[in-house]
This record gives sequence, structure tokens and C-alpha cells, in this order.
Amino acid sequence: MKDNKLIAEFMDLKSTGLSIYKESDYKYHKSWDWLMPVVKKCFCTGDNTFEWDAIMDAMWTCDIKIVHSVVVEFINQLKNK
Repeated sequence: MKDNKLIAEFMDLKSTGLSIYKESDYKYHKSWDWLMPVVKKCFCTGDNTFEWDAIMDAMWTCDIKIVHSVVVEFINQLKNK
């Protein structure tokens, strides 16, 4: 899943020594334990409250697929700045 690779790059896993070599091992799309640190980093990285609002709204759904999608959108917007 290419979105998980994008998240892994955003989280800079290689520099932390936590690099997983197969993209299929990334579990951001199905594990809250994997996704919540990403959400936290988004809040620490972003500078647009509108983008944070989108993540918060997604969190209220308690649906990991929705939160994952919004986080990917956030990261893409951040990369395009």
C-alpha cells in the first residue's frame, strides 16, 4: 500500500532504526498502535488549524480507514508546501 510507504517516510523510520524493509509490513491502515503516533506527529508538524480540524473530525468517527485517509491527505498537503 503506497500510502503506508508515504506515512513511513513522514515518520522517518529509517533514521530511528525502526525501518521495516517490506512495505507489506506497515500496519498504519489497520492498527491504531501504528497510526496514533502519526496523528500526534501531524499535530506537532502542521501549521494549519483547518488541517488539524480535518484530523480531529476523522478521529471522532473512530474509523481507522477514515483517519488513515485524512492523515495521508495531511501528509500530502504538507509535502506540497
